[in-house]
Amino acid sequence: MVEFNPYAYAIHEDPYPVYRRLRDEAPLYRNEELGFWALSRHADVLAAFKDTEGFSNRYGVSLDADAFHEGADTTMSFLAMDPPRHTRMRALVSRGFTPRRVSALEPRIREIAIRHCERFVDRGACDFVADFAGKLPMDVISELIGVPEEDRATIRSWADLVVHREEGVEGLPATTLESAARMLNYFVEMLEDRRRHRRDDLTGALIEAEIGGDRLTDHEIIGFLFLMSVAGNETTTKLLANAVYWLWKNPSERARVRDDPSRIPRWVEETLRYDNSTQALARLVAKDVEIHGQRLREGDKLVLLVGSANRDERVFEDPDRFDILRDTSALLSFGRGNHFCMGAALARLEGRVALEEVQRRFPDFEIDAGGVERVHSVNVRGFAALPIKF
Repeated sequence: MVEFNPYAYAIHEDPYPVYRRLRDEAPLYRNEELGFWALSRHADVLAAFKDTEGFSNRYGVSLDADAFHEGADTTMSFLAMDPPRHTRMRALVSRGFTPRRVSALEPRIREIAIRHCERFVDRGACDFVADFAGKLPMDVISELIGVPEEDRATIRSWADLVVHREEGVEGLPATTLESAARMLNYFVEMLEDRRRHRRDDLTGALIEAEIGGDRLTDHEIIGFLFLMSVAGNETTTKLLANAVYWLWKNPSERARVRDDPSRIPRWVEETLRYDNSTQALARLVAKDVEIHGQRLREGDKLVLLVGSANRDERVFEDPDRFDILRDTSALLSFGRGNHFCMGAALARLEGRVALEEVQRRFPDFEIDAGGVERVHSVNVRGFAALPIKF
């Protein structure tokens, strides 16, 4: 019988052979020791994303047992809410976090990408994570919400510690809790200052957001700023490094990008499908339900294996091949339904612009495989270090 432990799969080994066995042998998998169910097929994960009555977000989406509980909305914002609370808050946030505000960031994203590239391009080498992918997303988010430049490195370090896990450690370490508290306190002070001194940034827009006299509370704004700074930073950092790694591992696809840089958005999309940073999301079973002949009880924990769904051969032909020209429209990397990721457009924009600048400056980079390190995390998959030469 196939065994699956989410505390190990994203750190040390290629999880995709295990996912394949789950889809074939145990499409509804039960881990008695850790107390969760898991769905691995595309159709099942998609259906669960759309069923907010049967599968609740109110405990959040973390696989960490210590973070999966009532009140998770303090740090996970509307990721830890169900309708109608989720519907209300998403509508209010959308008044400030608009497509126009996101698209207007493109020139500034490019400036930030160029600035980081210029700091190491003459050296002919860098750690792509430490010098580029780990910096650009937080700089962009900070620009968006109004964090001053002098504070951005500190916010980035706290955000990294919120998601970091030491090998063999389950649950939330003290550094995670301390860093989360520091970030929340920072945003409390920033919001107080912004109410006194309004600026044209997303934080100011969230203060002003209103529908029929209803406004976001300070608690809701702070939770959203925290979510943006952790989830938006972490996932895009991993997206950029994963994209560079898998293009390097696939010379035929690299040639396609080199021959036609307009394919860079396709490179981004295939990376999102092939090895997405967000591999799994949790749900609380809200009512008894039967799936694949087994009974899930109200209060059970269900894990949606997004990484497996994106490799389901029932939807994607030859799914274990990295192919930037394939149709990726069915990918589930940003979720579906009510909880479709609000930051999807920003992540795609950052990915495209950043990789355009990478491709323009050092298209023939090589990765030093001996220095590659994977991040220790239960929810995301990606690199802690990715040394490259060019």
